[in-house]
Amino acid sequence: MAPMFLPTLHLRLRSSRIASLALPGVLALAFGVAASSQQTAPANPAAEPAATQQPVATDAYPGATQTPASPAQDATRQQTAPAPATTKDQPPATAAAREANDGITEDQLRQMLVGKDLYLRGGYLGDSISFTEHGKLSGHAPSGSYTLCGVRIEKVHLTKHKVELVGARYGLHFLGALPYEDPTKALDRVKITPKKKVLKLTIDREIVVKPKKVKAAKPEKGRAAKAGPEAGAASTPPAAAAPGEPAEPGDADQLKAEIAAAPVAERPADPGSVTTTTSPAHAASVLRHALDNIFASGLDQLMLEAMPSFWKLYYQAAQNKTDYRPADPAVLRQNTVDKKARLLSTFEPGSNEYAQANGVAGMALYHVVIGPDGKPGEIAVARPIGFGLDEIAVDSIQKASFEPAVKDGKPVPVLLDLVVQFRIYSKRTAAAAKPETDKPDATHSATQSLPGPYSAPHP
Repeated sequence: MAPMFLPTLHLRLRSSRIASLALPGVLALAFGVAASSQQTAPANPAAEPAATQQPVATDAYPGATQTPASPAQDATRQQTAPAPATTKDQPPATAAAREANDGITEDQLRQMLVGKDLYLRGGYLGDSISFTEHGKLSGHAPSGSYTLCGVRIEKVHLTKHKVELVGARYGLHFLGALPYEDPTKALDRVKITPKKKVLKLTIDREIVVKPKKVKAAKPEKGRAAKAGPEAGAASTPPAAAAPGEPAEPGDADQLKAEIAAAPVAERPADPGSVTTTTSPAHAASVLRHALDNIFASGLDQLMLEAMPSFWKLYYQAAQNKTDYRPADPAVLRQNTVDKKARLLSTFEPGSNEYAQANGVAGMALYHVVIGPDGKPGEIAVARPIGFGLDEIAVDSIQKASFEPAVKDGKPVPVLLDLVVQFRIYSKRTAAAAKPETDKPDATHSATQSLPGPYSAPHP
């Protein structure tokens, strides 16, 4: 009668690790019965059901509270799921196990990168950018706003020395969402790479070399009969590099020869920083780490920490679903002072080539703390426009002159809401534009009659 209860006992044991520890003898019997009817390999702890994993956000948006996984982490989670068994007597082989033998493949890179909306970390601009095998910038590249660093990879080409990625760059255009509103409902990703041009990214690879075969030293004549611990230790050949460890420095000559023999188009961008290994799995791990340093699936914590303070304050407010509030409680509102702060200098920020080429214009709103000395202090984006224009606006605000607010006859710090308008420039508009240096109040009065959400007066 004992075998009739084995299936039920086996299911209970799988659902409780405590029971499995308490009854090792019964568990061994259950596995013994299963092995007698069908010969299989021992259970693999790595092939646990994928349902135990936590869900991962793979399509995060600006202002999201969750930290999205990187492209390499997404692919790793997918590869850890058990694959169907190929034969009845053979355990299922996972993609991670296959990678340990063969290294990363071009198809795996396509699954990780092609067709996905990614961010390029570091704010690097330009059409051709190279990275070292660890994902660091190789050479020089201008940097700019993260709102100009959306990328979408279209093609992947994997060689022995590097990875070549071809795609396009995308700009983020905000359509007027406040921090406590949903940014995904007022955000466009606009392709800014011109036609007949592409964005080309290259990543150097750690090179896999064949381990050198060490010949055993021949015993000297007259000493072959000697035996003992000291003689055996002296004749032991040096151990080869363990799998997964970088190759020895002696392989530098082999590396230089391989790079010199490779076609110019397939050589690494920075041959001096390339290392070697005898393990394809180690080289694949280094490449995945480089991809994590280059790309992000969304605005994760590393990207937020690299942003300037005015963007950090915007996303902090977006996460808390509230408007910006100055950290200093002494900062007053415009409607609580006797004399309001106002702009004194001419203020008309410019634009950039990306916004002009794609017709991005409009208005944006910024919170500015004006100190008792009339100088702008902390600045927070309230209603962004994107395309790198917010950085231009903040730079212009920092250079502008203001008259401080006054309360009880003394200058006091105050929070000023400043509306900035961006234009599409041409020869006609450039000739017609005239700076309003003699009427500083005109800027303030114009903000009171702005259309749409800007029509309400700001305190």
